[in-house]
Amino acid sequence: MLRILGKKSSINVRKVLWTCEEAGIDYLQEDYGSGFASTQTPEFKALNPNAMVPVIVDEGFVLWESNSICRYLARKACRDDLLPLEAQAAANVEHWMDWQASEFNNAWRYAFPALARKNPAFNDQNAIANGITEWNHCIDIVEQQLQRTGAWVAGDTFTLADIVLGLSVNRWKMTPFPHPDVPAIYVWFEKLNQRPAFLRHGNNGMV
Repeated sequence: MLRILGKKSSINVRKVLWTCEEAGIDYLQEDYGSGFASTQTPEFKALNPNAMVPVIVDEGFVLWESNSICRYLARKACRDDLLPLEAQAAANVEHWMDWQASEFNNAWRYAFPALARKNPAFNDQNAIANGITEWNHCIDIVEQQLQRTGAWVAGDTFTLADIVLGLSVNRWKMTPFPHPDVPAIYVWFEKLNQRPAFLRHGNNGMV
C-alpha cells in the first residue's frame, strides 16, 4: 500500500491526502514532523535529504515535493480529469500548481507565522503589512481567474489546481486580518465544501 509520511496538520501533507481520496487511492498515512516521528534521522533523510514532509513510498518508489506527488498520484490512477493528458490542458493545470508553490506560498511567509501562529520572532509590523499586501495580491489573481472561468481554477472542471489552491486559500481565509471582498472565490469555496475530501483535509479547522 502507498505510504504517506507526514503529519496531517501539514498543509502540504493534506494536499496529498486530498488527492489520494479524489483519485480513489488507498494509503497508509504515518505521522512525521514536529511533535511526531523525527524527519532529522539518517533513515528519513535517505528518503528526503531536505528532511521535510510529505514523502511517499510506493512499492519502493520514493518521491518528495507535494505538488510533484499530486501529479504522480493523478497519473498513477489514470485520472486525466485531475491532470489532463493533452499538453496544453495539462500545462494550464500545472502552471497554477507551480504558481501556488512559488508565488502564492512566498506571499504569506511572514504574515502567516506572525498572525496565525503568533510567532514572536515575526513582529516587524512593516513586514507584516507588506506580507498582507502580497498575499491579497495573489488572492486577487485567483479571484480574477475564477471570474474568467466561472467555475474552477483551470476551467470548467475540478483539477489538481483546485486542490493545491483550495488549501492555500483556506489558509488565507483563516488568518486573522481584514480580507477584501472576493465573490468568485466565495462561490468556488462553497463548491469545494461539497467535496467530502476537502472537508476532511482542507476546510477542517487546520491552517
